[in-house]
Amino acid sequence: MNQLIDRREALRKTALLMGAAVSSSALVGIMQGCKAAPELAYVPEFFTEDQARIVTEVAEIIIPKTDTPGAKDVGVPGFIDRILKDCYKKEDQDRFIAGLTAFDEEAKSAYGDSFIYCEPEQQLEHVAKVQAAALAQPKEQRDANKPFILMAKELTLLGFFTSEPGATQVLQYEAVPGSFKGCIPLSEAGNGKTWAT
Repeated sequence: MNQLIDRREALRKTALLMGAAVSSSALVGIMQGCKAAPELAYVPEFFTEDQARIVTEVAEIIIPKTDTPGAKDVGVPGFIDRILKDCYKKEDQDRFIAGLTAFDEEAKSAYGDSFIYCEPEQQLEHVAKVQAAALAQPKEQRDANKPFILMAKELTLLGFFTSEPGATQVLQYEAVPGSFKGCIPLSEAGNGKTWAT
């Protein structure tokens, strides 16, 4: 019987046949070569390429593509890159990068690989775990020294809801609103959507 075998399985079986002839570090290097880093849709100016890939995947987890565009679709990762480069103070930039680095190190410790190479379920689990830990901090501590994941979430939401698709497809948008109608149910005031402006 002719069976198809993928490259990863072939490498694993070859390594098993060779036994100790292949060191574990060499095997890890070979297996790492099987994984492709996610492509970037923009050229980062503030982040390194790997940092940009992490931010891209985190943003897409925060606002995934559904029946409306996701964070990647509307250019949120590029927006975050530009906002951090052009608008944030040096200490806030450094805090974001330090938090991003710690976030990736925690992923390596938990899953044995950089966040960008983890399986989608692992990425989702890691973001949820890090966010829960950030929210468990006392509010005063969070406000004084906002954790990376909360900064990333804030920037993702800002970038998404100020984009044209976010403002027009998710929020209710009307360039010139009509007449004022006070004290009506939200369902009558735009089908339950919050106003974009």
